[in-house]
Amino acid sequence: MNGELLGRIGSPADVKALDPAELPQLCADIRSTLVAYGKAHGGHIGSNLGVVELTVALHRVFDSPHDRIVFDVSHQSYVHKMLTGRAQAYLDPDRYDEVTGFTNPEESEHDQFVLGHTGTSISLACGLAKTRDMMGGLDGGSGIGNVIAVIGDGSLSSAIAFEGLNNAAAQGGNLIVIVNDNEMSIAEDFGGMYGPLARLRESGGTAEPNLFHAFGLDYRYVEDGNNVAALVETLEQVKDIDHPIVLHVHTLKGLGLDAEDAAAGLVEGRCEANHWQDPLSAADRLPGARKHYGEMAMRALEERFATEPGLVVISPATPGSNGITRAFRERAGSQYVDTGIAEEHAAAFASGIAKAGGRPVLATSATFFQRTFDQLQQEVSLNRTPVTLLVFGAGISGTDNTHSGAFDIAMMANIPGLTCLAPTSGADFLAMLAWSTGAANHGPVAIRVPGEAILLAERAGGAAWNDAVAGSASAVGAAECPWDRYRIARRGNTVALLGLGDAFPLAVDAAGLLASDGTNPVTATVVDPRRYDALDRSTLDTLAADHRVVVTVEDGQLEGGWGEKITAYYADRAATDGTRHSPVVVNVGAGKEFTDRVPVAELRERYGMTPERITARVRAALAQRSPETQGTQPST
Repeated sequence: MNGELLGRIGSPADVKALDPAELPQLCADIRSTLVAYGKAHGGHIGSNLGVVELTVALHRVFDSPHDRIVFDVSHQSYVHKMLTGRAQAYLDPDRYDEVTGFTNPEESEHDQFVLGHTGTSISLACGLAKTRDMMGGLDGGSGIGNVIAVIGDGSLSSAIAFEGLNNAAAQGGNLIVIVNDNEMSIAEDFGGMYGPLARLRESGGTAEPNLFHAFGLDYRYVEDGNNVAALVETLEQVKDIDHPIVLHVHTLKGLGLDAEDAAAGLVEGRCEANHWQDPLSAADRLPGARKHYGEMAMRALEERFATEPGLVVISPATPGSNGITRAFRERAGSQYVDTGIAEEHAAAFASGIAKAGGRPVLATSATFFQRTFDQLQQEVSLNRTPVTLLVFGAGISGTDNTHSGAFDIAMMANIPGLTCLAPTSGADFLAMLAWSTGAANHGPVAIRVPGEAILLAERAGGAAWNDAVAGSASAVGAAECPWDRYRIARRGNTVALLGLGDAFPLAVDAAGLLASDGTNPVTATVVDPRRYDALDRSTLDTLAADHRVVVTVEDGQLEGGWGEKITAYYADRAATDGTRHSPVVVNVGAGKEFTDRVPVAELRERYGMTPERITARVRAALAQRSPETQGTQPST
């Protein structure tokens, strides 16, 4: 029966109690469970299939949670979860959503950190080991035993991984760094260290230069990283070691995928598609906004490659999810660069390209741009280099708590000199991209790639939606930002609804509800701001003259965001000149919180980001303010 042995594992103690001859069967059960789970639910299946034996061996040899295991990124922690009391969340379809796709201490004492970003495991492990050694050491009552960091070879391209290795060598003491080498990042591995890493594999770990020796670290190599007995033997040899060591383990990503998976684009071994598996039921689903608009942008840029050799697309290791297809990359040649998982380097690298006269386009997720804040402020904006940033996955979402895109507006809009744009259609997006990468633009530009709300509106409205919200084709040659002024999409009175970017369709729907109220209809003005780092004061002044209520709607964190700037503007305006009419201002947006896999519909209800909740607040604001009342009364 599939998963029969796995179903009896309730804790690592049960793994230790097995006869050694039973370990291969446990691995087989885990592997078949992962394949079935991936087909039905989706997830990071390929990376987990590669570490089945390694994870079983870790829990056979070490004593979690006394021994601390830190999984880098932790998208390869499904097997760890199965062996630490959570197997039924993978065996029982009714319980598939009980666990997250990453480690989380709220789930289990065996999970050390909430992790979803890359390269940090060695640094975190150094911190655990440092405190242990300061409080009595491995056997001195510190409560912490062996400290193990499990990091993939792709994650080694992240600068913080090298910073951690550097610190580990100087710190000394018990620390085991396991490098899971499956010869893949998300796409292929990129970077100069991968040649020496390959030569280490080819030589059985004896080749020099050895980058781990160069740091002053001890080193061992395991060729068959999918042999559970060999791994158990090696881990027993390094357990309780008194100095830092790197254990280099060669594994096969996606080991165990079958013919049905191959038909869905997944194959056993080193394949980019193995990074993330959608459930088979989603095979016929239309591409989401990231891939749709990403491919659109790449097509537009590719048309210019032949005549603009300085035009370069940069991706820090996450191309496919953003519509940067393998076919595009092959055609682009040197005009596409994968920097590996090195977002900070990618931003500084882009600034260097721009300083030399090139036109770089740096494309990655909103959550990953958070890592580049220093470079965006110092290397890019302070130097006013014309770097274009394509910000994917921005806004609230149902994703896990480390991948939320709700914080980008508050971060980017407050960097001096960075122009921030929020298109409301594909045509608008392409016009902004053409302008930001054109010769007339002389500074950095961030473009919030349209999300699912815009894509849904475009698919429903077709050409009519594009015609209604598209940017001007003449924008390409404009010296100044063509989106300094807000666009009045629909003129009304009394109430103005300003919907930024992905929130614009929500403003349109709220205006429709206000107009359809048979008892007290309101014809609201609807505004498409399109720029969020600067205010269009002229339009805001015009709105204040004949509107009693101004509503800002943004798909991002409200506190420190865009809407609050409009509230502050009207408040300052009233304080400066009390004779000028000022409207009540209502700010609508997300709360300041981390959310973990909360459905978007639930988040929108929680934050009042629905047409019904917005219109209710508008009615309340209208009741609060009579036409003669003066002075700003923000309602946030």
